[in-house]
Amino acid sequence: MECRVMATSRTLLSGLDAQLEESMGRRLVELHPTLSPVPQGKDVGRRPLGEFGRVTISQVIPDPGQPRVEFTEEALERLAKSIRDKGQLSPIRVRWSEELGKWLIIAGERRWRASQRADLTTIDCYFHEGDLNRSEVLEQQLIENLLREDLKPLEEANAFSDLMELNDWNGKQLAEALRLDPSKVSRSLALLRLPPDVQDEVESGAVSARAAYELSKLRDDNSKRELARRVAVGKLTHDQAVKAVRQRKGKPLARPRGASRTFVSENGWKVTVSSPHKGTYHDIIQALQEAIDEAEHCLNNNVQLF
Repeated sequence: MECRVMATSRTLLSGLDAQLEESMGRRLVELHPTLSPVPQGKDVGRRPLGEFGRVTISQVIPDPGQPRVEFTEEALERLAKSIRDKGQLSPIRVRWSEELGKWLIIAGERRWRASQRADLTTIDCYFHEGDLNRSEVLEQQLIENLLREDLKPLEEANAFSDLMELNDWNGKQLAEALRLDPSKVSRSLALLRLPPDVQDEVESGAVSARAAYELSKLRDDNSKRELARRVAVGKLTHDQAVKAVRQRKGKPLARPRGASRTFVSENGWKVTVSSPHKGTYHDIIQALQEAIDEAEHCLNNNVQLF
C-alpha cells in the first residue's frame, strides 16, 4: 500500500513539474503554428493573424476587372516615398483566386504599386476568405474608389454600366445599392452616349465631365464632336457650351428672373409692381409714382375705372 501511494505521488509531482516549468516561461517542446499540414498555394509566403496578415508581394496581383486602370506617376512616387519613410500604414484587401494561384486585390492597388516601388518584399493584407461573386467584388471596388474619388469620369461610367448589367439593375437601383444620388449615376452614364473620339477627349481631360454631360444631350454625333473640339481648344467655356447645346436643341435660353413686389392696403386693395429685370426699392418707388401720376390723370379726365 505504501509503495502504491508513493508511486502515485511521483506521477502527480511529475505532472506538476511540467506545468510549473511552463508557467515560468519554459517549454519542453517548441510549438510552431502551421497553416495546414500540407501548405496550399494561398499559404505560400503568408504569415497570418486571423484575417489580417502579411504575404510575399509577388503573391499579389491586380484584379483584371478593377474599374481603375490609370495611376499617375507623381502620386505613386509620392506614396512610395511615404512608405519608405513610415512603412505601410494600412493593409490592402485581397481575395484568393484558385484559377490564377494568386491573391487578387479588391482594394488598395495604388498602395501595392507604391510598395513595389518602395522595394518591399512583403505587404500587409486583409484576407477575404469567403467567396465573392463578380458583382460583389465590383461593388466593393467601386465604393472604395468613389470614397477616395480615385476614378476618372469614364472609368466610373463603365463600372456603373458593368454593375448594372451584372445585376440587371436600372440606374435608380444602382444608386440605391451604392448610396449615391441618382442624378450622379445618370450624369455619369450619359458620358457613354458620346462618340469614342469625344470620350477620348474626356479621358485626357481636354473636355471636362461637366461639359461632356451637356454635349451628351445632343442627338447628332457630329454636333457633339464639333462642340467638343471647341471646348477642348478653349473656344467655349462650360456656360457657353450649355448655351450652344440649348440653341442646337431648339430650346429657348433660360431668362434671368426679374423682380416683383405686392403691397396690400388696409381696405383690401393690392398694388403689384413687377419687372422683367432685377431692381431696387428706388426703382419701385419711381414706378409707383409714375402709376400715381397716371391714376391722377385718369381721375382728372373722368376716365371710368370699370
